[in-house]
Amino acid sequence: MRLSRRTLLAAAAATLPAVRARAAEPIMAGVSGPLTGPNAQYGAQWKRGFDLALDGINGAGGVKGRPIEYVFEDSQSDPRQSVAVAQKLVADPRIIIELGDFASPASMAASPIYQRAKLVQFGFTNSHPDFTKGGDHMWSNSTSQAEEQPNLAGYAAKLGFKRPALLHLNTDWGRTAKDAFVAAAPGLGMQVVDVEGYLAAEQDFRPTLVRARDSKPDGLVLLSYYADGALISRQARDTGVKLPILAGTSNYSPKFIELGGQGVEGDWVMSTFFPGDPRPEVQDFVTRYRKKYDQEPDSFSAGAYDTMVLFSLLCAQFGTTREAMQAGLLAIKDVPSVIYGRVTFDPATRRVLGANYKLLQVKDQKFMVWDGTPPAAG
Repeated sequence: MRLSRRTLLAAAAATLPAVRARAAEPIMAGVSGPLTGPNAQYGAQWKRGFDLALDGINGAGGVKGRPIEYVFEDSQSDPRQSVAVAQKLVADPRIIIELGDFASPASMAASPIYQRAKLVQFGFTNSHPDFTKGGDHMWSNSTSQAEEQPNLAGYAAKLGFKRPALLHLNTDWGRTAKDAFVAAAPGLGMQVVDVEGYLAAEQDFRPTLVRARDSKPDGLVLLSYYADGALISRQARDTGVKLPILAGTSNYSPKFIELGGQGVEGDWVMSTFFPGDPRPEVQDFVTRYRKKYDQEPDSFSAGAYDTMVLFSLLCAQFGTTREAMQAGLLAIKDVPSVIYGRVTFDPATRRVLGANYKLLQVKDQKFMVWDGTPPAAG
């Protein structure tokens, strides 16, 4: 009996060792984050960072011949949705680590599910101090607000603020950040003269800004995301609130300038990442990012990039199981990072050790490292 070419090829393929077939199986991460809804732009930035990292990782052969892939589940960064996503991800045996969610409240709502399943929840944008307290499987390479806000208050003092007013996103994250800033202020010779919370969906900040102005501050501090931070700053200029403005790290993005225009000219923004950093690894990342996406990277895409690099190194050095992810994070040291240079985790807090901050200023519609010039009076 003469066999067809197709039958012969199928028979040959069936005789290949099973281990070779397994070697081609992807190593899977699960992502919980916003692809739709009011925070969808952050999920898009994550994907760009993930994909750029995977271009290099998988282009070099993956991890021992296996490509790395991820499944991105849309949570809208809503705690109700993140819980449903968590249930789906822990039930999928292919998923050996979870990345996200974007907002700390969304991550923290899902943490008990990941903890019970012993699946690492790596909240790489989760700066709420309580996120990593949700269980020993909660990790983050984001700095905590308990660490960030004293640094932001320190920069406010260096800018000469004595009586700042503070505007914050009225969420658990925003209130926690506000409390940490207010607590740090007196030790730096500052009195916070007004505190104003605002809702995530708010668009008209003029009444809030008038109340802040009437407290006679000498500067505004914004604990916001870049979209609302840019809008607040623009409306402050439009309503004649001519005060120097300092914003926290979650405002650092080229979008802050794009959305704020001349309204953010002169603003200061604290950041852990700056694409003008001369380190070769940063410039390589920035060059490849610009080439692939024709835009500037920001801290959100850089954080996603760093996280995917970390995931690949955990797989290469410790294995490709859920248990290996937890053991690896406890042991891994000096992980390359475009944000921090090198990352080692504190096993007690499960956060990055020794993060450094930069103060940037918008000059001629570009971010520049602050040159130390104090703000003009009035």
